[in-house]
Amino acid sequence: MRRIIINKDLCTGCKSCVIACMTRSCGEKHKFDSFIDVNKDKYFIDLQSIDTESRNHIELDGSGHPVPLTCRHCDEPECVLTCMSGAMSKDPETGIVSYDKEKCGSCYMCVMSCPYGILKPDDRTKQEIVKCDLCQGEEIPLCVYNCPSGALELQEEED
Repeated sequence: MRRIIINKDLCTGCKSCVIACMTRSCGEKHKFDSFIDVNKDKYFIDLQSIDTESRNHIELDGSGHPVPLTCRHCDEPECVLTCMSGAMSKDPETGIVSYDKEKCGSCYMCVMSCPYGILKPDDRTKQEIVKCDLCQGEEIPLCVYNCPSGALELQEEED
């Protein structure tokens, strides 16, 4: 299983992870076929667009230090346990917690139950949940790939 490990002490708050995720979101809407070159494509992101959303974010802790936040793909995800429609599910092989917008009833139980406050409704319709999918189909999640300080690291875990 793949997991993003966060070392908050290394985070500088540069938001490279957020921009990389926004680039992926933009790429999904435009159906890019290959790995997104964030260094090139980040300059074309419309940061004012309601359709350009990141699945991760950075917040400040109690002492004002930046902390990157992304889905933990929990072992026993509360979002999956509370989802009444089956829109949230955990793949037993990969460990990835996925969201199926076709099944979603927009009840926000997953949003309310996430102990990390990561899940949120989309900004445009408030009907779909915005959630990290570990950049399915990519060798490495873009947030990890573009983190210059090493605050985000991809680890392979055995069951």
